[in-house]
Amino acid sequence: MVTVLDTASAKPRVRHPEKAHRPDTEMPRKPDWIRVRAPNSKGYHETRSIVQDHGLITVCEEAGCPNIGECWDKKHATFMIMGEICTRACAFCNVSTGRPMPLNTNEPESVAHAVAQMGLNHVVITSVDRDDLDDGGAEHFARVIRAIRQSAPGTTIEILTPDFLRKPSALETVVEAKPDVFNHNLETVAGNYLTVRPGARYFHSIRLLQKVKELDPSMFTKSGIMVGLGEERNAVLQLMDDLRTGDVDFLTIGQYLQPTRKHHRVERFVTPEEFASYETSAYTKGFLMVSASPLTRSSYHAGDDFARLRAAREAKLAEAAQ
Repeated sequence: MVTVLDTASAKPRVRHPEKAHRPDTEMPRKPDWIRVRAPNSKGYHETRSIVQDHGLITVCEEAGCPNIGECWDKKHATFMIMGEICTRACAFCNVSTGRPMPLNTNEPESVAHAVAQMGLNHVVITSVDRDDLDDGGAEHFARVIRAIRQSAPGTTIEILTPDFLRKPSALETVVEAKPDVFNHNLETVAGNYLTVRPGARYFHSIRLLQKVKELDPSMFTKSGIMVGLGEERNAVLQLMDDLRTGDVDFLTIGQYLQPTRKHHRVERFVTPEEFASYETSAYTKGFLMVSASPLTRSSYHAGDDFARLRAAREAKLAEAAQ
């Protein structure tokens, strides 16, 4: 029997007063291809204990990720730094909005100790938006990266960052810390930004990813979007072209799932066949790696995907040398 995961019950709390004024929207029944089992494995509970013992926050819980059972069972977790309160109120996001607490100066070491204890080969570090900080939290990202390098030198590091909008030199600070993968999600097509991601700027995000390559051409770059938000296929294909102008290596595409009735509605559920078609198109446009499926998320299978991404680059270089 397959049980639809209700992640809200896993960590109950009052959230989203900033969305209270939004009208309720219909939450359509999920199709069979995106139903998942509720988490209850031994590995899941072990990972949960490690996270709780270190007082850490994971985007797996905060964003209500449908893959939490599978990932935590395999000791895969995406750590969310700089608190659990975001300074923005994106219409799709399940993370609370408000005035954040001051940064926890012990957090880099706590994250690093958890990474070492879990024996991770690959770790993903993300954060809330911290528009309240002069550098958007860039130096805190860098401290976390350096702490992991010291505690777990064999672990490869993937970061999923905010856009650092109007934060001069923030990007340079993060790139100088040398993560292995720099991920920044576009989230949706350009035409949806005013309603879905109103605090961000589409072409600023494109430029951010492009600049990472200018600062360090060897660094892998990655971005992801959700579909099912009313976008047209041609807009998705244009987004792929825009990312390739910045030489982005890796694209993820997943189905948007509405967290509550106060969030942006699901306009439709994209079929597995359509995801396969998007994947084919993205590879045709030159991405080294593409992950496109209903349950794809930025950090889903990130460790395995990093190994494949590195192998794809080596194969491409070898081919060019012939």
